Amino acid sequence: MIAIMAAMLFAALNQTIVGTALPVIVADIGGMDYFSWVFTIYMLTTSITAILVGKLSDTYGRKPFILTGIGIFILGSFLSGTSVNIYQLIIYRGLQGFGGGMIMSTSFTAIGDLFPPRERGRWQGMMSSVFGLASVFGPTLGGYIVDTWQWNWVFWVFLPFGLVAFTMIWKMFPNVKSAGKTSVDYVGAVILALTIVPLLLAFSWAGKTFAWDSMMIIGLFVWSSIALVIFIFAETRAENPIIPLHLFRNSIFTISNVGGLLMGMGMFGAIMYMPFFVQGVLGISATRTGFVMMSMMLSMVVTSTIGGQLITKTGRYKIFALMGLTIMGLGMFSMSRMSIDTTLFGVIRNLVMVGLGLGLTFPVLTLTVQNAVDHKYLGVATSASQFFRQAGGTIGVSIMGSIMNLIMADEMKEMMAKATGGAASKLQNMGALKDPQVLMDPDKIAGVKEKVPADMLPLFNQIIQSMREILSTSLSGAFLFGVFVLGVALILISFLKEIPLRLTNQTEEQSEENVEAKSVSS
Repeated sequence: MIAIMAAMLFAALNQTIVGTALPVIVADIGGMDYFSWVFTIYMLTTSITAILVGKLSDTYGRKPFILTGIGIFILGSFLSGTSVNIYQLIIYRGLQGFGGGMIMSTSFTAIGDLFPPRERGRWQGMMSSVFGLASVFGPTLGGYIVDTWQWNWVFWVFLPFGLVAFTMIWKMFPNVKSAGKTSVDYVGAVILALTIVPLLLAFSWAGKTFAWDSMMIIGLFVWSSIALVIFIFAETRAENPIIPLHLFRNSIFTISNVGGLLMGMGMFGAIMYMPFFVQGVLGISATRTGFVMMSMMLSMVVTSTIGGQLITKTGRYKIFALMGLTIMGLGMFSMSRMSIDTTLFGVIRNLVMVGLGLGLTFPVLTLTVQNAVDHKYLGVATSASQFFRQAGGTIGVSIMGSIMNLIMADEMKEMMAKATGGAASKLQNMGALKDPQVLMDPDKIAGVKEKVPADMLPLFNQIIQSMREILSTSLSGAFLFGVFVLGVALILISFLKEIPLRLTNQTEEQSEENVEAKSVSS
C-alpha cells in the first residue's frame, strides 16, 4: 500500500503542481493562444487511458500497467522540462497523461486486489487523502519553484520519487490476473476513444473557444452520439468487450457512476471558480488564495480518512454518502449566497463545508462499484468510476463557466445602460474594464488606474466596485447550478441499494460454487 500510495502521490503532485507554474512557463516559451491545450491534452489522454486500461488490467493484471504507467509518466515529466516551445510541451503533457491514466486507474483498482470490500473503506479513504494532499501542496510548491528556481524543475523535482515508487511496486506488488487467455477488444477500444475524445473536447471548448450553438460544438456532439451508438452495437457482439454493457443493468453500478459524475460537476466547479471570488471579488492575492483553497482540501483529507475508517468498522456506507452530499450541498449553497460583503472567514467556512462533504462521499462511490461487481470486472468497474467523475468535472466546469459568462454579460449591459451623459462615453473608452474578469489581474487594473485623470478617479473606483458586484452575482449563479446538481445526486444516491460489504473478494455466487466444487471433489 505504501508503494501504491507513493505512485499515486507522484502522479497527483505532478498534475497539481503545473497549474500555478504554467503562466511563467508560457511567458518563457511562448504560445499563449495554445495555453489551454496543456490542460486539455492531459485530460484527454488520462481519460482515454484510464477507461481502456481498466479492462486490460483485469485480463493481464495490474502490475504491468502501473509499472508501465510510472515509466511513461517519468519520461513525459522529463521531456516536459526540456520543452523549448508550446507544441513540445503539449505533446509531452499528452505523453504524461497516458502514464497518469494508467497510474490513477490501477492504483484504486489495486486496493481491490489486496483487500476484500469490508477492508477497502479505510484504504480508499487513505488514497483520497493522498490526492487531497497533492491538491494542497502541489500549487503552492509550483509557485515556490518558479519563484526560486528555473521552471523546468516543476517537472523534474519529483523524478527520483517516481523511481522509488517504480522500484517498490516492482519488488513488492503481486500481480493478480484472470485465468486463461482472452481476446482483446481492439475495435471497441478504438470506437470508445472516438466517442470520448469529441465529447470531452466539446465540453472543454463550449462557451470559451466556441459558442455552444456553433457548428464545431454541435458537430462534436453529433459525432460523439453516433460513435456511442456504434460502440454499443459493437460491444453487444464482442467476445470480450472493453466495457461489458451488462454492468449497467446493475443498479448499484449505474447509480454510483451517475452520482459520481454529478459529484464531479460540483467538486471541480468549486475548485475552479472559488479563486475567482477570492481574487476578483475580495481582491486577495493569488498566493494567499492558494492558502485559502487549502482549507477545502485539508478538510477533505480529514473526513476521507475518518470516513474510510468508519466504513470499515461499521460495514455501512450509504449513510456517509448521503451525509457527505448534504454537507457539500449546504456548503455550495452558502457559496451561492456570498457577496462583496462576505468576509474571508465566511469564505473559508464555506470551503471547509464543501471539503468535509467531499471527503465523506469521495471514497464511497468507488467502494460501492467495486463491491457490486465480480472480481473479474474490478478493473473496468473502477476505471468507469474514475472516468465518470473526471468527465463530470469537465462538464460541470464548462456549464458553470457558461452560466457565469451569460450573467456577467447581462449585468455589464445593464450597467452600461444606466450610465448617462459623459460617464457613458468615458466607460466605453476604458476598454480594459469591459470584462469583470480583469479583476483577476491586479497589475492590469493598476496600469489602467495610472492613466486615469485625477477628476475621473471617483468614477474609476465606482466602476471597479460595480464590476466586483457583477462578478459576485455571476459566480452566485454558477454556484447555484452546483447546488442543483448536488441535490439531484443526493436524491439519486437515496435510491442506492446498500448490500453488505463482502469479507472476501468473492461474490456469494462464487463462494457457493467453490463450496459445491469442494463437495464434489470430496
